[in-house]
Amino acid sequence: MERNELYPVFLKVSQLNILIVGGGHVAEEKLTFLLKSSPNAKVEMVSPMYREGTIALAKNHNVTMHQAPYDSNFLIGAHMVIATTDHISVNEQVYHDCRTRNILVNVADNPPYCDFYMGGIVTKGNVKVAISTNGKSPTTAKRLRQFFEDIIPDNIDDLVKNLNEFRKTIKGDFEEKVETLNEFTKGLVEKKHK
Repeated sequence: MERNELYPVFLKVSQLNILIVGGGHVAEEKLTFLLKSSPNAKVEMVSPMYREGTIALAKNHNVTMHQAPYDSNFLIGAHMVIATTDHISVNEQVYHDCRTRNILVNVADNPPYCDFYMGGIVTKGNVKVAISTNGKSPTTAKRLRQFFEDIIPDNIDDLVKNLNEFRKTIKGDFEEKVETLNEFTKGLVEKKHK
């Protein structure tokens, strides 16, 4: 059986410079999902044209738009790049330009040209679950996202906040605190036996 060897991380994208190359439907989709998860993300876009919805979204967030064709100079200062154009040659050029500069890059719908994938995301307050299908099936990730949105209780954030306050009151070193919290929360995951 094939294994998913991706390493999940949660990026503070309000402290990183993200560049989206392209201004069409896919660019708008990527921007929408990014800003839904991280409304304060620092994003720049470059494209000769933009959809009206993309322009409206950019005006409501921290998005700088450049109306120009892609040029590698737009990579200066970028930490992460998402290429979404309809031109395979442009997307692949973005990929190669990023690789030579050690910039993380994702070419939409082209897994071999991706350092990372943008998976399904479920957010309930401070709790965030990211779902990956190793780039194989965005539809499966979408269905799993819907499943987790239904199954994770809406009051999970209250539990997280209360446990954080409880953690502050526990005496002892790090290991002792972890042991106490593990014991305290054991009932959350134990299966009920009749």
